[in-house]
Amino acid sequence: MEALDNFVREAGINMKRIEEHVYQQFQEAPDEKAIWWKGQWQQRKELQEAVELCMERLKESGFREGYRIATMLPNCPLIPILSLAVWKLGGTMVPLNARMGPEILVNTLGLVEPCAVVLFPGMEQAAAALEAKGITAVISSLEGPLPSFKCGPCRPEDRSLAVIFATSGTSGMPKAVKLSHSNILDNTIGVYETFRHFRNDDNVINVLPNFHVFGYNLCTVLPLVNGLRQTLVPSFMPISSCLEAMIEAKVTVITAVPTMYSLFLAVIAKGHPVPSTLRFMVSGGDKLDLRIDARAKQFFGAELFEGYGLTECSPIVAANWSSEEKKAGTVGTLLPGYEAQIRDLEGNIIDKQREGVLWVKGPSVTEGYFRSPEITDERIVDGWFNTGDIATFDSEGRLTILDRAGDLIIVGGFNVYPQEVEMVIKGHPEVKDAGVVGIRHHLSGEYVKAFVVLREGSELDDPRDIINFCKDRLAHYKIPRKVDFVTELPYSSIGKLLRRELRK
Repeated sequence: MEALDNFVREAGINMKRIEEHVYQQFQEAPDEKAIWWKGQWQQRKELQEAVELCMERLKESGFREGYRIATMLPNCPLIPILSLAVWKLGGTMVPLNARMGPEILVNTLGLVEPCAVVLFPGMEQAAAALEAKGITAVISSLEGPLPSFKCGPCRPEDRSLAVIFATSGTSGMPKAVKLSHSNILDNTIGVYETFRHFRNDDNVINVLPNFHVFGYNLCTVLPLVNGLRQTLVPSFMPISSCLEAMIEAKVTVITAVPTMYSLFLAVIAKGHPVPSTLRFMVSGGDKLDLRIDARAKQFFGAELFEGYGLTECSPIVAANWSSEEKKAGTVGTLLPGYEAQIRDLEGNIIDKQREGVLWVKGPSVTEGYFRSPEITDERIVDGWFNTGDIATFDSEGRLTILDRAGDLIIVGGFNVYPQEVEMVIKGHPEVKDAGVVGIRHHLSGEYVKAFVVLREGSELDDPRDIINFCKDRLAHYKIPRKVDFVTELPYSSIGKLLRRELRK
């Protein structure tokens, strides 16, 4: 019966597109609140009117089915408005990071070939640089409407393609993940239905950057598709302003990365009020420190649930779906519809309770990378996607992510997972943050090196204090042989530690 229900659900999702689900919400309750922006609520019918106007502007520009349009915008009403307009016309969104380096940006735009790039006031210099390279640039207000413009050349693609998320590979060259309407619907509807704490009157904070799948799919698309409200905040910083927006808009759900929760807690600990309407919080994007988990519940008065996902999976793969099922230190059970395997580094399937590389398959998983068949063939085999993460399942089907396969350190033939060592070092009372990488060694293959950020006012200056602290808590081969004290660690725009930068 469960298999039949899943089949019927997937068939229903595949028959519709994202904008059709959203327009259904518009028609059922047009006067309901949809988006909070700078102190004002926009109703669904007002959002629909803005979408219709945006569609007219796109048609006038020469936008056609199969075209792609890129954005370099902060979180703002124009993102959902433009997205819905583009989808209704059969096109594809390409949200980009406005702060990506110029070389990566040019390479990315060369790969995805958008008909235009939408920027915001203050980016006139960037717009001129794009125009000089023959790329159509459009400056628009954050609320819309989209101004008149003329589309540049664009080779059409399949209208089933909803969003392309561009990420840089290990070589620094871009790779672009294709997500279809059915991929995103399977994930956003599945997450809403599986998370037992969601209610139909929830208000989700939308502050994660929209150029990342976590922010775009879960904070913009999920509320639209499932009829929830969303509170749009253009930037997480300053943190006090973000908290004040949550209080004013009466936010009930926070979706954020561990670094953001850590910064939230630092401000709240100094006396800043918290939103009294908050019911639960979701963490993803990186491993959650158990100390943050405990302090978040204490300070926010709400449960924090850790999940796990990847861009290629739209993004959620697994989560702790309820208070009853939650097991700290794990990322919970798989979202319904997924199959999973654990394989060794040679690709052989092994027992799920052994440590190995996680491979997944399901309707949320991408068909491949945009115009990159060689990368697609490397990561996807017979529908199975290689996550590149070292993981294991327990006897109850809960998933634990140990580390990235590429970050694995091998010391004398023994596996060392950087996150495990980092968690131990962070347990030192003088340590604020830590990052661990492997350094090549002619005898042991590699050794562990730690980069440590000390707490403000700390007088600790001897690396041996950190090494001795680890000796009491780790196996001998996991203990860092070298420790560097640094003022900060390199993080991505969504708060993920960039170990490749540490290795440099």
